[in-house]
Amino acid sequence: MLLDTIRSAADEDGFVLCGVAPAIESAGQSDLIRWIEAGYAGQMQYLADRIDAYQHPAGVLDGAKSIVALAFPYASRNPSNRDQANSPQGHLSQGHGKVARYAWSGIDYHDVIHPKLKRICRIINEAVPGAAARGVVDTAPISEREIAQLAGLGWRGKNTLLIHPGLGSYFFLACVLTDVDLPLSEPFSAMHCGTCTACLDACPTDAFVDAGVLDASRCISYLTIEHRGPIDPSLRPGIGDWAFGCDVCQEVCPWNRKPSRRDERSIQPIESLDLGELFSISDTEFRTRFRKSPMWRTRRRGMLRNAAIVLGNQADPSAIEPLLIGLADEDPIIRGASVWALGKIGTEAAIASLRNLRKTETDSDVTAELDGALI
Repeated sequence: MLLDTIRSAADEDGFVLCGVAPAIESAGQSDLIRWIEAGYAGQMQYLADRIDAYQHPAGVLDGAKSIVALAFPYASRNPSNRDQANSPQGHLSQGHGKVARYAWSGIDYHDVIHPKLKRICRIINEAVPGAAARGVVDTAPISEREIAQLAGLGWRGKNTLLIHPGLGSYFFLACVLTDVDLPLSEPFSAMHCGTCTACLDACPTDAFVDAGVLDASRCISYLTIEHRGPIDPSLRPGIGDWAFGCDVCQEVCPWNRKPSRRDERSIQPIESLDLGELFSISDTEFRTRFRKSPMWRTRRRGMLRNAAIVLGNQADPSAIEPLLIGLADEDPIIRGASVWALGKIGTEAAIASLRNLRKTETDSDVTAELDGALI
């Protein structure tokens, strides 16, 4: 049976969940439109640009009839404290910034998952000559979480993420669309969050408008990865030590207390980044180091902006030296964030550096940062 072969291949390739959903019109289309119109998508204009394609999976694969929904796990445990499955990242040294768990491997998950999806597509093509199949991992205009729920993989939690009762939420979602009719899975109809609001209450930037409604423009993951300009000063303190992404709403979720099924002993995690070191590398060196990692999406500008904000939140005078490098950077986004951080550190040396820059700075955004820091 074709589905049995697909399930077997998915299991061999490390997927921990597999189900089949019908390729039908999205029930959440109107909610998505309202969410975008409310401004909750921030700068993610590509969502509005492709809004019509989200209405039906046929916008991704013409003639789609079935969708194989899959879950691929990422690190859910702190390798330095493996006996605590839901342990937040441990003690963080000054000058370091936290990295979201999904990026701990240092490898772009698209590069890991896409070959596995191609294998499933080949299985479908070989079993049904002339069949169409396409694998996607969060880059195509389809509602993965809605599809995963229809395929029985879990429910959409109050933090908007898909949650499985046995595996929690530390996994990537992927889909294989095909024009072949496959046996459908039973949809996951229950919602097991109950009265719990831990994820909503713990968000450092109050990004949840309501249960299941996220204002992405306030979300730390969005701000440190997707947002391209200066980060709103009022949100910077809430970023805390997060240099790339955020796991807070997952770390506090009771459903993430169970250990992952995946053996993580071979993972060499990037749990944190040496932020001072980032200021000393060029664009070319940044490309060489991060080109195949999730951090590449943020580019050097975004990573140094994030690094400066974390250093400002830590307010450690030892960060002045790398921040002075940021202060001289040709990119005004990096200079502006470095100004803010030095203002937060507030030592005599830090303030003197800002006064010196104020004499020559011409970028209006940076001068506004300077004026705010020198009040």
